[in-house]
Amino acid sequence: VQLVESGGGLVQPGGSLRLSCAASGFTFSSYIMRWYRQAPGKERESVANITSGGSGTYYADAVKDRFTISRDNAKNTVYLQMNGLKPEDTAVYYCNSRPGGIHYWGKGTLVTVSS
Repeated sequence: VQLVESGGGLVQPGGSLRLSCAASGFTFSSYIMRWYRQAPGKERESVANITSGGSGTYYADAVKDRFTISRDNAKNTVYLQMNGLKPEDTAVYYCNSRPGGIHYWGKGTLVTVSS
């Protein structure tokens, strides 16, 4: 199993970024996909989930109405569209899946929101 995140960077408050996570090594279309983030000095926290078919989503309260999770099962990729970014969104963002009940993580992509 391999999860590779991309799309992070430096953005001004109010700006947007789109993160991608390319998955391989398992049947991507069969599993819930998740985005987590870890800010400096804080624990890793759940940001958003999407069901295997893409019809169901979950968002943490802190990102609801600003972030959108989506997936393309033909491309084995999950996305996180982040709008209205705030300094408190600064974190390393990780992709996660649990095929066979085992947690798999990517290496993360850094998002920095600063003027």
